[in-house]
Amino acid sequence: MNDDKRKILVIEDDLGLRTQLKWALANFEVLVAEDGPKALHQFERKRPPVVILDLGLPPDPNGASEGLATLEKLLKLAPLTKVIVASGNDERGNALKAIELGAYDFYPKPADLDVMRLIIDRALTLHDLEEENEQLALGRTSPLAGLVASSPEMLGLCRSAERVATANIAVLITGESGTGKEILARAVHDLSARAHQRFVAINCAAIPDNLLESELFGHEKGAFTGAVKQTIGKVEQAHHGTLFLDEIGDMPLSLQAKLLRFLQNRTIERIGGRKEIEVDVRVLSATNRDLAAMMTDGSFREDLYYRLNEVSMHMPPLRDRPGDAILLARYFRAKYAKDFQRAPKTFTTDALAAIARYRWPGNVRELENRVKRAMLMADGKAISSADLELCDDTDILQMPTLRQIRAQAEAEAVLRALAITDNNVSDASQLLGVSRPTLYEIMHAANMPINRRDRS
Repeated sequence: MNDDKRKILVIEDDLGLRTQLKWALANFEVLVAEDGPKALHQFERKRPPVVILDLGLPPDPNGASEGLATLEKLLKLAPLTKVIVASGNDERGNALKAIELGAYDFYPKPADLDVMRLIIDRALTLHDLEEENEQLALGRTSPLAGLVASSPEMLGLCRSAERVATANIAVLITGESGTGKEILARAVHDLSARAHQRFVAINCAAIPDNLLESELFGHEKGAFTGAVKQTIGKVEQAHHGTLFLDEIGDMPLSLQAKLLRFLQNRTIERIGGRKEIEVDVRVLSATNRDLAAMMTDGSFREDLYYRLNEVSMHMPPLRDRPGDAILLARYFRAKYAKDFQRAPKTFTTDALAAIARYRWPGNVRELENRVKRAMLMADGKAISSADLELCDDTDILQMPTLRQIRAQAEAEAVLRALAITDNNVSDASQLLGVSRPTLYEIMHAANMPINRRDRS
């Protein structure tokens, strides 16, 4: 069989029609099946982009129950598949029901082969476009794997991460909860020379203080009540790889001293042990807390801070990443359509507007949860702002008009020019490349005081 041919699955219980269709569609690799189970077996093996389905399949050849059930199973396996159903004049209602379930189109019996070829060509074109869009949505839209972004703020951060990744230095990642600090840390690890070694993460806020030391450094058998065997800690597990300390600001002071000693000596002792163990790890850490303020009040060690913060990187909140919320929403929509084996849904215009205007106090994590829930709960083929629960005005960003943005930029430029020229209007107008009357108009519109010096 020619591997260059596109695959089509024909599900038809009539041998004569199967033979006719296989002959008529000789420019395709035609797979055939006479009932639902055999069709599903063929489909799982070959995954053809287009299926031609007769609704009257055994054991219900005079009805549509088996055909409709097969349709639902096919689309659950691969939602982008284009299923074209066969319909006699007295079966139009069943064909319309199939369309409601997600079938691409239907053709009347007896088949006009020219019309069928046209429908198939359109179906293949649409399938290829949708598959390409899904790959773009699921693929990398930023230089770093796992980070979906197109805003200048995030692209600049990605470039910084690429430079930092190649150096064996400690990195402190700051940012609000839910911004994706661990994803950035994993991306740095994946770009480093340690990429083929382990990335070991520990959340310092999620483990009780009395257990955190054992989680980090491990313990020997009998070191304390319940220590029934020797346990290797996270630091040792990350040997030759990367250790990620999430929520480092929540680490208790007593343990901060022990972590500092490890960072200085690169050796550890398990609890209850007396042997120093050399460990080679790169340490990345993250926090949503203000460590500078914590150093001032004494709740975070200054010497540890500088050991962890050889380079700092800040993950901006989603509200400060123009355009990324829409991009991320489409990414999560495609991701969960695949995970839940659901037909892809679109976003309505009001949903896209709400996503763009919402402040996202929970950042990317909140956006993911809202899209995930909407993919499960939304009726129909589209997700609305109501499905995302973004109907009210709570935490809505006020979108400035282009005129307002331009006026603000002009006012800021004028203020800078006047500061440079010591409030000399003539010099400021020359610096900005505008006439003095134009400069006065901008100042008046911005409610700036006009008592400025002019050139004498």
